[in-house]
Amino acid sequence: MASFKSWLSALRPRTLFLAVATALCGSGIAYSTNKFSVPVLILTIAIATILQLLSNMANDLGDYQHGTDITGERIGPLRTVQSGAITPKQMKRGILIAITLAAIVGALLIYVALQFMELKYILLFLLLGLACIAAAIKYTAGKNPYGYKGFGDIFSFTFFGLVSVVGTYFLHTHIVDFMPWLPAIGLGLLTVAVLNLNNMRDVDNDKKSGKITIPVRIGLKNAKRYHALLTFGAVACFAIYSVIYGSRWYQYLYLFCFIIFIKLLVDIFNIKENRLLDPYLKYTSMGTFILSVCFSICINL
Repeated sequence: MASFKSWLSALRPRTLFLAVATALCGSGIAYSTNKFSVPVLILTIAIATILQLLSNMANDLGDYQHGTDITGERIGPLRTVQSGAITPKQMKRGILIAITLAAIVGALLIYVALQFMELKYILLFLLLGLACIAAAIKYTAGKNPYGYKGFGDIFSFTFFGLVSVVGTYFLHTHIVDFMPWLPAIGLGLLTVAVLNLNNMRDVDNDKKSGKITIPVRIGLKNAKRYHALLTFGAVACFAIYSVIYGSRWYQYLYLFCFIIFIKLLVDIFNIKENRLLDPYLKYTSMGTFILSVCFSICINL
């Protein structure tokens, strides 16, 4: 029987800040339009959290299946399946439980948010839900995982950025418009930034195990430049949003949160040892959460 500590390690709760940030952001924008539902807020946070936990467990199992963690050069948290703390069978059971919970919460969310909507929207969100579950699992698990081909950034940007923010906004408002897209792109870029930090940290291990990430493809120096583009791209998205939709000076105050990301970026460029990048995954995730909270507050002042 795996210990609670082992499961806590496998679930990697420090990553949950990022999942909650996107649901909060979409809900905050919806609130600014006077179309907001507390049940939708709660359920979108729940489904985002479950999908992140599912992704973490699938990643632990997938890297074990593909021998990614046997090079002896892994720097991040100990993989529970590879170390034997959790058996593959137990992890598969945990993944199945997470899929079941995601299906139940997702179905309830669709019922609560879209029960009076056209059938095409219900079918669309059912398909998006299935796609999100598949994306969470197929990052490193199973045959031909897309994370091993350098496509992790695209899928993270799409599902944990665009779909999460824009989808949450629509579930509140039942409106299709441009309003949530710039923040969605901004948070999508920061989500990719967290993944890029993970991949920069593990670049030597990934090279040896055949996991082709962006840093493996372009090298660590260029990966840091790529990280800077992601950071400044996020700044630009939120700044442009405020220029378009902001009407009072204090609605811009959340932009001071980007001082956090600029400071982190300077530190990342100055770091010479890959292993020292590990804490910056948590810092960037927490920074994204703080940004989302401050953004949601400021635009509704």
